[in-house]
Formats: sequence, C-alpha cells, structure tokens
Amino acid sequence: MKPLFYQIDPHSGLPVYRQVMDQTKHYIASGSLVSGDQLPSIRDLATRLSVNPATIVKAYNELQNEGVMEIKQGKGAFVSQGLPEKEIPSRRLQVSRIARQLAVESQQLGMPLDETMGLVEDQWIALGNEQMLTQKKKSSPSKSGRRV
Repeated sequence: MKPLFYQIDPHSGLPVYRQVMDQTKHYIASGSLVSGDQLPSIRDLATRLSVNPATIVKAYNELQNEGVMEIKQGKGAFVSQGLPEKEIPSRRLQVSRIARQLAVESQQLGMPLDETMGLVEDQWIALGNEQMLTQKKKSSPSKSGRRV
C-alpha cells in the first residue's frame, strides 16, 4: 500500500468525512493513487487521524456511492477500475481553489505576497522532510531486527 498523508484541519469548516473524501480524490487526481490501489483500512486511518471509525466509514461509503472506490468484503477498500473522471477535479483546479483561499485569507490578515509565498515554500519543504522521515522509519530495522 502506498503511503498517504491525510491531514485534518479542524478550522476548515468542512466536516472531517468530507476532508477525507476530498484528499482521497486529490490523491487520485494527482496520480498518487490509481485504479486498483488499496486505501488505508478504516481502523488504521481513523487511528492516524484520531477520529471515530464511523467518520471514515461515512467517507468511504460516500466515495463508493460516487463510484470512486470499491469496498471488497474482508479485503479492504480499493480505487475503482472505471473512475468517473468528471467526479474528480483536475490537480490544477484543486490547487487553484486552495491558492485562492490562501490568497483571500492572507490579504485579510494583511500579509504581503512575498511573505505568504515564503510560508508556502517553508511548508512544502517541511512536508518533503516529513515524508522522507516516514520512509526512513519504515525501512529501518526495529530493535528486534525486523523492518517496521
């Protein structure tokens, strides 16, 4: 299973299940997830996000109803084979929406463009570092000698 980095923003105004849905669609639109890829288990994702498993169940059921994913009893959740392209916004459109929201909020706070862009760059670098650390942890041997 590919490592996916879901993040919940409690201040976004969007319900958590919707944030999970949107991020899953983002991973598909970006090519990080493709048809047939397995999604995190309900229990695993709920634990990682510190949310009730029912929240993840709701997100996964909605994604299944939209034809984005399939739930195979006893095997897990998988990206659908025949994805409804119209349901998944393009990467450019998704990032454009996020950029607009950032621009609006930055202007409302009186933050200059160069400072805002610097913060975006800092976060980009930090995320890359977090992903590298996660990969190193998974590939390094544990005390028992097994890889975790």
